[in-house]
Formats: sequence, C-alpha cells, structure tokens
Amino acid sequence: MAIKILHAADWQIGKQFGFITQDAGAGVRTQRLKTMENIAKLAMERRVDVVVVAGDVFENNTLSDETLRRTLQAMRHFKDGKWILLPGNHDPAAAESAWTRLERIGIPDNIVAATSEEPIFIPGKNLVVLPAPLHRKQEVIDLTESFGSMETPNGVIRVGLAHGSVQNILPGEWDAKNPIAPDRAALAKLDYLALGDWHGTFRVNDRTWYAGTPEPDSFKENDTGNVLLVTLDAPGALPHVEKISVGHFFWHRIEISLHGTGAISHLTREFTALPEPSDRQIVQLRLSGVLDLASRGDLDELLAEWVAKFHYLSVSDENLLTEPTEDDFDRIDLSGFVRTAVERLRTIQKDSTHPERAYAEDALRRIYFEHVSGEGKQ
Repeated sequence: MAIKILHAADWQIGKQFGFITQDAGAGVRTQRLKTMENIAKLAMERRVDVVVVAGDVFENNTLSDETLRRTLQAMRHFKDGKWILLPGNHDPAAAESAWTRLERIGIPDNIVAATSEEPIFIPGKNLVVLPAPLHRKQEVIDLTESFGSMETPNGVIRVGLAHGSVQNILPGEWDAKNPIAPDRAALAKLDYLALGDWHGTFRVNDRTWYAGTPEPDSFKENDTGNVLLVTLDAPGALPHVEKISVGHFFWHRIEISLHGTGAISHLTREFTALPEPSDRQIVQLRLSGVLDLASRGDLDELLAEWVAKFHYLSVSDENLLTEPTEDDFDRIDLSGFVRTAVERLRTIQKDSTHPERAYAEDALRRIYFEHVSGEGKQ
C-alpha cells in the first residue's frame, strides 16, 4: 500500500519581522501560525500518513511558552497520522531548548520531536523515518552519514530527514555549515530524503528535495510558499512529488526609475500588475530618477493610496531627485522673503556636494505643496 508523506520545513514560528511595522508586522507573525493550521487541514484532506518538518520549526529556542502552545494548537487539525518535527540550526536540540520545554508542556501522542538519531517507525505503516537532528547551530561534519548505518527490516520504506546545505548543488554560494552529501539518498539506500534549510522548493535529485518555507518570509525569488506531497508506492520505487502552494502573503521587490511625463502611470501599472488580492502583497519599492515638483506630488498621492491597499509597502526614495521646473515656480508667489528663501534653497538643491541638499529639496517640496494646496482652498 502506498505511503503518503507531507514534507514541510522552515516554519520558523516566532520570527519577528521587525522591519515590518505596526499592525502589518503583527499580521505577518500571526499568519505563520495560520499557515501551519492550513497545513494540518491539508494533511487531513489528502489523508497523509505522516507530516515531516525538516528543521527550524521555531525561530529560536527562547520564544515564549505561549507561542509553543499556539504551535501545538495549530497542529491539532491533523490527528489521523504522525507529525515528526526535526530540530534545525535555529532551534537545535540543546540541553535547554524549545524541545525540552515542549516536553514539560506535554505534547500529543501523534507528535514526535526527533531530537535523537534513532529510527522512528510509524505504527501500522511500512515506513521508518531516519532523523539527523542538529544539537548545535553549526556542524562541520555531515550528520546524514549516520543514515547508512541505521539498520531497518527488509521491505520497509526508508525516509531520511535532515537540515543543512547540500554541497555544490544549491543556487548561489554554498554554505559550508551543516553539509549534506548530494548523493546521500543513494549511499544510505533511502527512498526519499526530506530536507530543510534552503527556503525555496528545490529538487536535488529524484529522491532528494527541499520543501522550502511554507509561508514566504523574504523578497528572494526562490519558489517559497509550498509543501510537498510525496507518494511512495513501494520500497525502491521512485517517489511521486507534488508541489502544493500554501503560502498566504506574496513578497515583491520593485525597482523603478521615474522620469518625466508618464512616470507615475508607469508605477501604477507595476502595482496593478501584482496578483490580487492586494492586501496579501508585501512590497518593497526602490525609486530612482528625477521628477518635477508637480509629479512628485502625484507620486506621494499614489503611494498613500497603495499603502492602504497593500498589506505592507516600504519605500526607498533616496535616489529619487526632485528638480523644480520654472512651471513649478510659476505657481508660487515668489515675492518678498519667500523669493529669497526659495532662491537660496534652489542654490543648495542644485549643488550635489552640499551637505544639506536633501533638506533643501524637502523644503522646496513643502513650500510648493503648501502653496498649491492653499490655492485650492481659496
């Protein structure tokens, strides 16, 4: 009879996201628990035999007991099979850790904290899970070597569970911490090797996969927000791996240069092209270019509108310059002290080396917008 495994990783429950401010930050933090609850419901719907979480279940070992209890509460919707939770580099199985505190709190019988290198046999199933838990944040040796010496009965499906970096395979620079041999599944005669640490879904080979974090947590474009449904028909058979999207928020980085007429409508098109609904979008916007004062006012109005639509919008505009035009200043009554102030500010603003250039630019914008808004009230 086929075995179904739901492979997840890198929950990092308790991650703070300090750069996302106020209510938006709280929403991102609480959503991680809601996504875990959705994973539990998915496990029930798809009738899986076991859910394996390949490390970094928690952001660290110092999170509150309340958060630990909320995690257990989120998992309660899957009771028909086992949960196997592996300590990773964020939550290693140290002498005092989130895992020892969970033991004191008390966890349901169907949840197994894989804190030792002992095979975990799933009752009533032709399946054994071989864990390689981390006991400290960094290891220089490949802990999955132990899989080869773990003896199991003939005819049992062998699944490895580990957290680390597959050598010379992952995109970008290889992280030498917690190394894993790329051919470990073959060397240890594993039917499947479930990995965590890389936050995107990634196929190493037919029997070795990273699930990635199920709730996106950065602007990296590496296929986050998924879990893997792995079906194993028999020992030795190749696994069937189905990627299932479970993430709630979408993270986008937009870099755009604004110049002249049409610049604001260009940014509007970038925003409206993002997937609906807008309130699930977390957007980091980096602006550069040159705008006149009138266009800058239009930009500020547009950003204010989309701040309310998106779950979170951060704007970096240090490289966006405001260059007043004569048309801009034709709209301002440049008499008396106002003329003197504006001319002085314009001189500073035009000097790219002046230490107060940014302040001068901001002051010119304020004078302009105060005057224009004042006109509208007359």
